[in-house]
Amino acid sequence: QVYVVESGGGLVQAGDSLRLSCTTSGRTFSSYAMGWFRQAPGKEREFVAAISTSGGTTYYAASMKGRFTISRDNAKNTVYLLMNSLKAEDTAVYYCAAKLRVFSRNSNDYDYWGQGTQVTVSS
Repeated sequence: QVYVVESGGGLVQAGDSLRLSCTTSGRTFSSYAMGWFRQAPGKEREFVAAISTSGGTTYYAASMKGRFTISRDNAKNTVYLLMNSLKAEDTAVYYCAAKLRVFSRNSNDYDYWGQGTQVTVSS
Protein backbone atom coordinates (compact mmCIF):
# COMPACT_ATOMS: atom_id res chain seq x y z
CA GLN A 1 0.00 0.00 0.00
CA VAL A 2 1.14 3.54 -0.77
CA TYR A 3 0.70 6.20 1.90
CA VAL A 4 0.33 9.78 0.79
CA VAL A 5 0.80 12.78 3.08
CA GLU A 6 0.32 16.42 2.10
CA SER A 7 1.75 19.42 3.89
CA GLY A 8 2.34 23.12 3.38
CA GLY A 9 -1.16 24.52 3.51
CA GLY A 10 -2.00 27.63 5.43
CA LEU A 11 -3.55 31.08 5.44
CA VAL A 12 -2.20 33.59 2.93
CA GLN A 13 -3.26 36.82 1.30
CA ALA A 14 -4.39 37.17 -2.29
CA GLY A 15 -1.40 37.51 -4.58
CA ASP A 16 0.88 35.49 -2.33
CA SER A 17 2.58 32.22 -3.16
CA LEU A 18 2.46 28.90 -1.38
CA ARG A 19 4.22 25.61 -1.93
CA LEU A 20 2.51 22.35 -1.08
CA SER A 21 4.43 19.13 -0.61
CA CYS A 22 3.28 15.55 -0.92
CA THR A 23 5.40 12.70 0.32
CA THR A 24 4.71 9.02 -0.32
CA SER A 25 5.96 5.88 1.34
CA GLY A 26 7.98 3.09 -0.18
CA ARG A 27 10.49 2.89 -2.97
CA THR A 28 8.03 2.70 -5.86
CA PHE A 29 7.31 6.42 -6.12
CA SER A 30 8.74 6.58 -9.62
CA SER A 31 6.11 4.09 -10.80
CA TYR A 32 3.28 6.51 -10.05
CA ALA A 33 1.95 9.48 -11.84
CA MET A 34 0.92 12.09 -9.29
CA GLY A 35 -1.95 14.50 -9.23
CA TRP A 36 -3.26 17.39 -7.19
CA PHE A 37 -6.95 17.96 -6.64
CA ARG A 38 -8.89 20.40 -4.53
CA GLN A 39 -12.31 20.67 -3.00
CA ALA A 40 -13.97 23.80 -1.70
CA PRO A 41 -16.99 23.73 0.61
CA GLY A 42 -20.14 22.91 -1.31
CA LYS A 43 -18.25 22.12 -4.51
CA GLU A 44 -17.13 18.95 -6.24
CA ARG A 45 -13.56 17.76 -6.17
CA GLU A 46 -11.64 19.54 -8.92
CA PHE A 47 -8.57 18.57 -10.87
CA VAL A 48 -5.62 20.91 -10.41
CA ALA A 49 -2.50 19.41 -11.96
CA ALA A 50 -0.77 16.14 -12.72
CA ILE A 51 2.73 14.97 -13.52
CA SER A 52 4.08 11.87 -15.22
CA THR A 53 6.19 9.24 -13.50
CA SER A 54 9.45 10.75 -14.71
CA GLY A 55 8.32 14.34 -14.34
CA GLY A 56 8.74 14.95 -18.04
CA THR A 57 5.09 15.69 -18.73
CA THR A 58 2.70 17.92 -16.82
CA TYR A 59 -0.94 18.81 -17.20
CA TYR A 60 -2.92 21.64 -15.66
CA ALA A 61 -6.51 22.66 -15.39
CA ALA A 62 -7.09 25.73 -17.52
CA SER A 63 -7.71 28.01 -14.57
CA MET A 64 -4.43 27.03 -12.93
CA LYS A 65 -2.13 27.02 -15.94
CA GLY A 66 0.39 29.82 -15.70
CA ARG A 67 -0.09 30.24 -11.96
CA PHE A 68 0.55 26.78 -10.57
CA THR A 69 3.55 24.54 -11.15
CA ILE A 70 3.74 20.85 -10.36
CA SER A 71 7.09 19.14 -9.98
CA ARG A 72 8.54 16.02 -8.43
CA ASP A 73 11.71 14.74 -6.86
CA ASN A 74 11.70 10.98 -7.18
CA ALA A 75 14.77 10.63 -4.98
CA LYS A 76 12.76 12.16 -2.14
CA ASN A 77 9.44 10.48 -2.98
CA THR A 78 7.93 13.93 -3.10
CA VAL A 79 5.73 15.92 -5.44
CA TYR A 80 5.26 19.68 -5.11
CA LEU A 81 2.65 22.19 -6.09
CA LEU A 82 3.88 25.76 -6.28
CA MET A 83 0.96 28.15 -6.30
CA ASN A 84 1.56 31.73 -7.37
CA SER A 85 -0.78 34.71 -7.58
CA LEU A 86 -3.24 33.05 -5.28
CA LYS A 87 -6.85 34.15 -5.40
CA ALA A 88 -9.66 33.87 -2.91
CA GLU A 89 -11.30 31.27 -5.12
CA ASP A 90 -8.25 29.03 -4.65
CA THR A 91 -9.38 28.43 -1.09
CA ALA A 92 -9.94 24.70 -0.70
CA VAL A 93 -8.63 21.51 0.75
CA TYR A 94 -5.88 20.29 -1.54
CA TYR A 95 -5.36 16.58 -2.02
CA CYS A 96 -2.44 14.68 -3.43
CA ALA A 97 -3.05 11.39 -5.19
CA ALA A 98 -1.02 8.63 -6.81
CA LYS A 99 -1.84 6.64 -9.93
CA LEU A 100 0.11 3.85 -11.55
CA ARG A 101 1.79 4.86 -14.78
CA VAL A 102 -0.03 7.41 -16.94
CA PHE A 103 -1.41 10.53 -15.29
CA SER A 104 -5.08 11.40 -15.46
CA ARG A 105 -7.42 14.34 -14.93
CA ASN A 106 -10.05 12.08 -13.41
CA SER A 107 -10.00 11.57 -9.67
CA ASN A 108 -11.55 8.12 -9.98
CA ASP A 109 -8.44 6.92 -11.81
CA TYR A 110 -6.17 7.48 -8.82
CA ASP A 111 -5.33 4.66 -6.47
CA TYR A 112 -4.04 6.35 -3.33
CA TRP A 113 -4.96 9.60 -1.64
CA GLY A 114 -3.65 11.79 1.10
CA GLN A 115 -5.73 13.35 3.85
CA GLY A 116 -5.62 16.84 2.35
CA THR A 117 -4.16 20.15 3.44
CA GLN A 118 -6.17 23.34 3.86
CA VAL A 119 -5.29 26.39 1.79
CA THR A 120 -7.11 29.59 2.68
CA VAL A 121 -6.59 32.75 0.64
CA SER A 122 -7.78 35.99 2.17
CA SER A 123 -8.70 38.89 -0.09
